[in-house]
Amino acid sequence: MLDKNGIAKRIAREVKDGMYVNLGIGIPTLVANYIPDGVNVVLQSENGILGMGPFPYEGEEDADLINAGKQTVTLLKGSSIFDSAMSFGMIRAQKVNLTILGAMEVSENGDIANWKIPGKMVKGMGGAMDLVASAKNIIVAMQHVNKAGESKLLRQCSLPLTGVRCVKRIVTELAALEVMPEGGFKLLERAPGVSVEQIKNATEGKLIVEGEVPEMVL
Repeated sequence: MLDKNGIAKRIAREVKDGMYVNLGIGIPTLVANYIPDGVNVVLQSENGILGMGPFPYEGEEDADLINAGKQTVTLLKGSSIFDSAMSFGMIRAQKVNLTILGAMEVSENGDIANWKIPGKMVKGMGGAMDLVASAKNIIVAMQHVNKAGESKLLRQCSLPLTGVRCVKRIVTELAALEVMPEGGFKLLERAPGVSVEQIKNATEGKLIVEGEVPEMVL
């Protein structure tokens, strides 16, 4: 199975040259460390940064440079810093080509729930609603099952939704999957050492398996 860095490394393969990419809080922030050599992308953070680099090395952090998750980041040459109003103007105008988000649940129709568990205090939805409503392409980085071993890839989400029919691809510790337009999770790749049967058992929603499913190459 993949750890968090493995999930991020696999998602980094989906990032194409010339893209403007928003990285959500959690596992998605790690993608910045694995963008392939020769692929030039511009990373955007909704708190007002365009041109983020990878995480700083220990001892080189600047507490004034943080992403939306309050983690210290680096800036690349030519980067810019601005207020959140301009940042969300970029998002709502669909200037961001790819959004990579975490999620608590995803449905087989591409619905996403990633902001609230009923009964638990939260500060608010943050930028997630704008991102899922405006992004041209959304990839989710998440765990396939919860701590109780229950699937988080569902027929229908049980938690409050962030967006409807918006997720295109998902990468978990077990697999890479595509959400099909007609519904269902199409299995694209298996994590190293993981069988199709394991993925079937961990997926509550409709799982589509066509032919021989390759193992990921990281």
